[in-house]
Amino acid sequence: MNNLGVIFWIITAVVCGFFFWISWRVKNDADKSFANFAIAGANLPMFLIFFTQFATIMGAGNFIGHAGNGYVNGVSQLVFIAGEQGAKVVFGFTFAALAGRLVYNSFPEMIDDLIVRDKVSRAMAAFLAACIMVSWCGGQGKGLGTIFEVFTGQSGTAVIIIFSIVFILYTVMGGIYSVIWTDLFQGIVCVVFGIIFYVFAFKQVNFSWAVLTERLAAVGKSEMLSLKGVDPLHILNLFVTGLMGTMVAAHYWQRCFGAKDKKTARNAMVYSGIIAIVFTCLTACVGFIIMTLNQDLDANSAMPWFMMNVCPPVIGVAIFFLILCAGMSSADSNLNSGAILVVNDIIAPFKPDMDDKTKVKLAKVFTVIIGVVACVCALYASNIISLFSKAYAMAGSGLVPVIVIGLLWKERPADGIVEGKKNSRVTAWGSRCGMIVGAVMSQIKGIPYATLVALACSAVTVIVVSLLTKNVPNRFASEGRTEGLDYDKLKA
Repeated sequence: MNNLGVIFWIITAVVCGFFFWISWRVKNDADKSFANFAIAGANLPMFLIFFTQFATIMGAGNFIGHAGNGYVNGVSQLVFIAGEQGAKVVFGFTFAALAGRLVYNSFPEMIDDLIVRDKVSRAMAAFLAACIMVSWCGGQGKGLGTIFEVFTGQSGTAVIIIFSIVFILYTVMGGIYSVIWTDLFQGIVCVVFGIIFYVFAFKQVNFSWAVLTERLAAVGKSEMLSLKGVDPLHILNLFVTGLMGTMVAAHYWQRCFGAKDKKTARNAMVYSGIIAIVFTCLTACVGFIIMTLNQDLDANSAMPWFMMNVCPPVIGVAIFFLILCAGMSSADSNLNSGAILVVNDIIAPFKPDMDDKTKVKLAKVFTVIIGVVACVCALYASNIISLFSKAYAMAGSGLVPVIVIGLLWKERPADGIVEGKKNSRVTAWGSRCGMIVGAVMSQIKGIPYATLVALACSAVTVIVVSLLTKNVPNRFASEGRTEGLDYDKLKA
């Protein structure tokens, strides 16, 4: 193991120890109730919401995966990023304010209460959303494993397993409180060290797009900066895949439900999304720069090669610190959200007498289970972004039509959205069939532009089946929340 590898292990040990200390300090707050474990009592201030959103967005996938895919795909990767990261801004202006004034532990619970009143639909929505949580968490482990394998000579498999254990342990201890307070530190690190990283990287081309263009042409890769010959529908499919998948990422809804008011939820999401677009596009452009230096790499090795062969040791350590914090912040957020989805939306609706203490215990158990599943996914995935895109397509195609149609296609058009009041023409069978059709069709390789086709088919299915089943009894109907309760008091 070289000296840089030793430094990496020392930094890792110190950071992990610090996070364990934070989690131990907030453990009692998280254990008070399931709402505390899930959304911190729905009273989080702007600075915590902003940094936990930004830190979660800027995971190892954004600093390693997008650089690697930028290296392989060129400028078309920016289109995927525009959808994936631009979705945060779209979400901020559309759904975040709504979520900020509502109090739910998860968005499948919101779907159940406001749209379908169906336990099966709620569980199906939670399963699809959990797929994104698993893929994001697995992506962080894979990214960190790749970095360690290059710099320390340690097995990438062993490192992925070690980091998975760390993610699991400190998230189990403090729930969402562990996540938001560690994310505060991690978010600050991402901003400061991210700027250092980009300044050094773009210095390689004198901060000039013209110089980058000339150098790519010199190595026979000028096509990387052009969309000529690229199918517009393929580009649209990439854009929509990133957009729709992010719109149903449970941790963004969860943070907004946890915000103290709708303004806090909206502003934190919009501001963090705008910064994320800039940072992630710059990361993909670093992939272009790496191509000018070495044309014999693959997506997984592009960033590690750059750190080892181009960066001076001090910059390499800074970038590693950045990637470590980014990866851990995304992993803990997704572990927590995934566990909440399973307990709150798959188990609890079918066990209405389960008390808060049991829910918290189960959430901790499923944090471990989801962490293990994510670890296995990381070990077998071909690359980081492939994990994300498959989950985005499946969950987005299945859930976005149900949410959008469910909220807009009202039984009483003049009424607003109020907790405890179902006001949607979408039926239980309409939502179930729409989710299945969208999720399955998005994964059929033989279908061209699968995400676009899946979204359209899912939307049509939701409407048609709902019209055909509007009078069909539902043996799995849920009661929803009691009308007339003052839920705004929970935000006080």
